[in-house]
Amino acid sequence: MPFSHLPTRLAEALTQRGYAALTPVQAEVTQDEARGRDLLVSAQTGSGKTVAFGLAMADELLDGDALPAPRLPLALVIAPTRELALQVAKELGWLYAAAGARVATCVGGMDASRERRALSHGTHIVVGTPGRLRDHLERGALDLSALKVAVLDEADEMLDMGFREELEALLDATPTERRTFLFSATLAKPIVTLAKRYQRDALRISTVGEDRGHGDIAYQAITVAPSDIEHAVINLLRFHEAETAMLFCATRDNVRHLHANLVERGFSAVALSGEHSQSERNHALQALRDRRARVCVATDVAARGIDLPTLSLVIHVELPRDAEALQHRSGRTGRAGKKGTAVLIVPYPRRRRVEMTLKQAKINAEWLPVPSVEDIKAKDRDRLIEKITAPVEPDEDDRTLATELMEKMTAEDIAAALVRAHRASMPAPEELIDRGPSDQRGPVHRPGFEDIVWFRVNVGRRQNADPRWLLPLICRRGHVTKSEIGAIRIGAGESRFQIPRTIADRFMREVGKSAGPDEDVLIEPADGPPPPGTRGDHAPNDHRPRHGKPRDHSRPMHRARPAGGPGAGTGRPPKPHRGKPPKK
Repeated sequence: MPFSHLPTRLAEALTQRGYAALTPVQAEVTQDEARGRDLLVSAQTGSGKTVAFGLAMADELLDGDALPAPRLPLALVIAPTRELALQVAKELGWLYAAAGARVATCVGGMDASRERRALSHGTHIVVGTPGRLRDHLERGALDLSALKVAVLDEADEMLDMGFREELEALLDATPTERRTFLFSATLAKPIVTLAKRYQRDALRISTVGEDRGHGDIAYQAITVAPSDIEHAVINLLRFHEAETAMLFCATRDNVRHLHANLVERGFSAVALSGEHSQSERNHALQALRDRRARVCVATDVAARGIDLPTLSLVIHVELPRDAEALQHRSGRTGRAGKKGTAVLIVPYPRRRRVEMTLKQAKINAEWLPVPSVEDIKAKDRDRLIEKITAPVEPDEDDRTLATELMEKMTAEDIAAALVRAHRASMPAPEELIDRGPSDQRGPVHRPGFEDIVWFRVNVGRRQNADPRWLLPLICRRGHVTKSEIGAIRIGAGESRFQIPRTIADRFMREVGKSAGPDEDVLIEPADGPPPPGTRGDHAPNDHRPRHGKPRDHSRPMHRARPAGGPGAGTGRPPKPHRGKPPKK
């Protein structure tokens, strides 16, 4: 028996669950060295840590092969979010089911009176969130005087969320001789400080890098113009066509905005943020599990504890604040041996910062261009051929319908109609303003741009040049469409852009006709491409508004404005936006 060193009931539960062997963190906490000791464990998301601390507390909970009659709680597990607490309770429920465990949950957003009744009827294990547990403690519904084990799951996240006071109140209400387990993705200074206060001679265990918690995640990074972030999201979703994808934003306002745009474009998407009720969150998660929705747009905190077996793609729409947040987010995929992909969308000015974050997290990411329309069409073609040619067993109705179609249409016409129907059911990909700066990608090979002429505009970084007003201006002045403008390079005092040579003369004539006497923006032929080192990000990071900090170009998520937007009618650059930052 592979689990002979474990209690019989728990070993049987693992076997029935399909476990062939313990994960590294589970093996470490069940060694003889860990028995009876406090544990300070660093393990990544998806490494099996819930079962790990469930096994580690067995000696304190079990009386032989079973649990005693339920009275006061013997074990307390504190988790940062409702979803994680409910998931932990579910895991401990099957692990201790044969031993007769009674597990109670105490989480915000649920019926508090029902939770108090469950506690009054007796329980073995209580799992909850810090705020709700403290509320029950202060009301006298939660008695921790008989507690033998206290577990802080994802302790780093709870401290980041400001739950230190609640954690200290709960731990102070427990017996001093209890065992205390702190599980965290990282062992930052606040975690170590908390451990010194509430743990005695703790055994420090780290399986980061050993449990391959992220070994099954392929990291990719793509650089985009800030105004193209949403277009990049659409192309990534269409390119990967993941069974389930999760998109991370920094604020609830940006979650709401991106979710609305994706739904408008035809994606089956749900949203998760702090503004959603528990009922709304449950419905959203159920839609993802039922495959009625394939995309989830969420904030970091709202995504805590979510376990979706079909999740294979994570997109960091807005950059994580640090290496730990990057790992937490990405850890939602690549779980239980399955492959996953995590993509960072990096505004050009933020590339250096992202490279430092990746280095700190010891992650080797592949830097790639945004999938183009041609890339997506090629993927669609391969997926469609694979889907249609897959072996199937058609029933009689299918064959009857096929016969009727063959009588009315040729095989080629039927195939073409099938392809059209397949393409019509999917959102259209986006043409990006610029798929990458010139120093990160090779020469542009867009059809029609093999032979180009460079033009210059007498505005650049110092004048706050930005494609959201510059691109519509060029289109209006030269009577061209966006697809007829090539790469745009923004310099300190001027910007240069490409026009196909076949329409260059016509473009210049129209520019001359449209120039008014009060036109401040001058467009004229340039003497060649911009000098080496000229930025191609359309949102240079050396511009400073007259007041406050430099503009944060990782924030904008709105589409480029059409002609007629700010600055398009006057020929003048818009003033820097100085609105209030979005609410967290």
